[in-house]
Amino acid sequence: MTASAGNTCAQTRRSGHEWVCILARYRKPSNVRSLFELLATFIPFALLIGLAWRTLAVSYPLAAAVSVVNGAFLVRLFVIQHDCGHGSFFTSRQANDWLGRILAALTLTPYDIWKRTHSIHHSVSGNLDRRGLGDVLTLTVSEYRARSAGQRLAYRIYRNPLFLFGVMPAFVFFLQFRLPIGLMHAGTRYWISALATNAAIAMVIGAGIWFGGLRVLLLVFLPTALVGAAAGMWLFYVQHQFEGTYWSKEADWQLHEAALEGSSHYVLPPVLRWLTGNIGAHHVHHLYSRIPFYRLPEVLRDCPELDRAQRLTMKESLHCARLHLWDEKGRSLLTFSAARSV
Repeated sequence: MTASAGNTCAQTRRSGHEWVCILARYRKPSNVRSLFELLATFIPFALLIGLAWRTLAVSYPLAAAVSVVNGAFLVRLFVIQHDCGHGSFFTSRQANDWLGRILAALTLTPYDIWKRTHSIHHSVSGNLDRRGLGDVLTLTVSEYRARSAGQRLAYRIYRNPLFLFGVMPAFVFFLQFRLPIGLMHAGTRYWISALATNAAIAMVIGAGIWFGGLRVLLLVFLPTALVGAAAGMWLFYVQHQFEGTYWSKEADWQLHEAALEGSSHYVLPPVLRWLTGNIGAHHVHHLYSRIPFYRLPEVLRDCPELDRAQRLTMKESLHCARLHLWDEKGRSLLTFSAARSV
């Protein structure tokens, strides 16, 4: 990136639309760099599977521990699949799509279904009138109060961290993704995506059980998948569910402002930044989703205003798990207790 580009980024506060024009220069991926990132992720992932498998002969708890660690590399594989869905990993659309479909057997995520629903998420994020697909269910204070006692209890259970990050990841990745939920009548393409992914997963699991027995499923496959799913759910949550996030009714909603103000900049230690594919710079990603994940640090380096925007530390992110209701008047996410006084 040239010095002039950095200086352009460093100017005074800009609107979301202005940032889109600036960020366009970062959109081009490098096929060589992308291939390197893929190999640097998949090779350790495969080696850890092999190590966990071999360790089964020594210690079941140790094998499970290795598989838990491997969940971090599964998250990075998901980020690569995510970039494929945005057409930002390789320069070729076909290469992106086929890699995304191949990775689906590991991430448990049907590529074409997820690509469509995630595109919808990007197009309506922060719009109170278009909630429901590809996001975490969020009620306003008034909506919560208007619900019956049973409905309020169900919402409280859903938003409880133990349920949201313990039960929901397994439900979404193990069960919900097995059918084209949300796209049941959108065409055969999405049914093919779900069923083909299911068949590929069945072959991977079947091969593991055939050669290693049921213990491979329970101590190698499941720990990796569960950790990856839970970590992915947590990342998706804190990317949009923070105190000063953005929600507006359709009439006042602005796409680029929602991208900038409604997506966090999750500041992680270097190792975790690498393992999560820099997806913590989520405000930049929502402003311009065609930027490859490995170029997001360039944007933050060249654009100090974006580097400072929406920063959320790991310690601060823990508080986000207690935020449940959107206060339309105060324009802030609140805890259940704080909502009582609104």
